[in-house]
Amino acid sequence: MRKSAASCIATTAAILIAFAGSTAWGAAPKDIRWGTGPVGSAGNKALIALAQVLNKEMPEYRITVLPTAGAVPTMKEFATGELDGDYVSDVGLKELKADTGRFKGFAPNIKHPLIQSLWCYTLDVGLAIKSSDRDTIKSWEDLSGKPVYTGPLPFDTRKHLENAMAAIGVHHIYKQVDLSTAGSQLDSGAIKAMSLYAAGGVTPAPWIAEASLAVDWAALNPSAAEVARLKAAGFSVIEVDPANFHKKETYVQQVTLLPFYWGFDLGNVVSADEMYRILTVIERRADELATLDPSFRQISGGRMAAFQKQALESTWNLALIHPGLAKYMKARGVWDGKWDSNVAK
Repeated sequence: MRKSAASCIATTAAILIAFAGSTAWGAAPKDIRWGTGPVGSAGNKALIALAQVLNKEMPEYRITVLPTAGAVPTMKEFATGELDGDYVSDVGLKELKADTGRFKGFAPNIKHPLIQSLWCYTLDVGLAIKSSDRDTIKSWEDLSGKPVYTGPLPFDTRKHLENAMAAIGVHHIYKQVDLSTAGSQLDSGAIKAMSLYAAGGVTPAPWIAEASLAVDWAALNPSAAEVARLKAAGFSVIEVDPANFHKKETYVQQVTLLPFYWGFDLGNVVSADEMYRILTVIERRADELATLDPSFRQISGGRMAAFQKQALESTWNLALIHPGLAKYMKARGVWDGKWDSNVAK
């Protein structure tokens, strides 16, 4: 009996020690209100997958995914203290820093500065037209004077696409429609083109799959001259396999898209050590994340640290950098000393 009791005590102690290692005994999980895009968007789908992994792996946190109208509302609600985490792109950060566009006059409302914490993928943006219009609409400039749905007003994919069209002098008429009706609006002729995008050029947003059921669309690639002007204006340009959009008829050999960076950020609700641990968990589970949502492919396969470096090379001076992200990158040997000045204190 003495041996059995000792064994029982030892087993119980081991369980308590293991539990205490993951969360304080008797302590409630730390709630994290994390904003993202609306249901049907790439960001909403991605954060649901990320929260699923983190909630399972890290019981000391309880992440709640909160859909909003887009990334910019999450940035604003984070800055005013209504959210603990936001969904952010380099396009939004540039506007915020410059006090222009959707952030014009917003600076006095900021209680909590935005802090770069995790870059997840690029969203690569282009245009699509109704396939039967291919003979009359052959380049982006052919859309001048025509109604175009570049996406919902709060979307950074819309802003990036609008910036690109303006850079090459495409004077289209923006028409706002509901995401769920974009395909039928294109089919009816109410709009002559719609936004087209995919995470990492591979994973289309769910609403695009829905639009594909309502209209037979074709990618509208910019002409060679337009591509040259886009590059000269500072836009990155890539070509992807049209099969990535899961259409029976693709019409083009390659789809031309313009990538930009996206991430999910946390503020001082988590310390440097906590953020470092979150990043190491994401790194270790990145392949699983990519299975749950292929948007995460760009940080899977051991590429997460390299992707953070690639993103920060473009974004390091747009917003503060979380000290936990700096700690992670230094540990992986991908930190650039010139970024030290922008690490959050």
